[in-house]
Amino acid sequence: MSFFSNPSLFLLVLGALLVVSVMANRASDRMGIPIMLMFLGIGMAAGSDGLGLQFTSKELANFIGIFALSLILFSGGLDTHWKSIRPVLWRALGLATFGVALTAVFLALFVWWAFPGTPFLHALLLSSIVSSTDAAAVFAIMRSRGVSLKGHIRPLLELESGSNDPMALFLTTAVLALIGGLPTGGGAVCLKINPAMFAKTGIRGACGGGGG
Repeated sequence: MSFFSNPSLFLLVLGALLVVSVMANRASDRMGIPIMLMFLGIGMAAGSDGLGLQFTSKELANFIGIFALSLILFSGGLDTHWKSIRPVLWRALGLATFGVALTAVFLALFVWWAFPGTPFLHALLLSSIVSSTDAAAVFAIMRSRGVSLKGHIRPLLELESGSNDPMALFLTTAVLALIGGLPTGGGAVCLKINPAMFAKTGIRGACGGGGG
């Protein structure tokens, strides 16, 4: 079903999905089910394998994903207090970088061992995609379960889960480039993947930090 060309039908479907999502949010709080699982179920039910809604635009999906991620990170930044994260800043950044990389490597080894015949780079791609924790999912589960963290654990988890996405994105991009046939060569691999990646990361980090 192609409904993007029909504005009325598009608004109707979008409104229905928003209503169902709001109801799922309330239901998740009562049943203790993570809201992310509810949203994934709604998407699968409305997609090509469910109600038959077709969505094949990779460019639009990429734009929506980046826009939603920007809102999530912006909201997390507003709710984060510098006084609470300052004592755990370097530990959180270490977990968000080296911790994510180690998680990806160990998970890739497990997938490689658990599913014989799987190429290691494919296992590493899967582990890189899921190596970073999602801040919204983590705190949604904590709220639904009534978990209360003491001391520096909560700000450490808050900062780490909100700042580990760049490392996961870098790992995923690097592994995809390696799978695509990029010759390996130590540090040269990272530079050949995208020559402007480090410069863009530094500029965006400086702009974000200065604006904050």
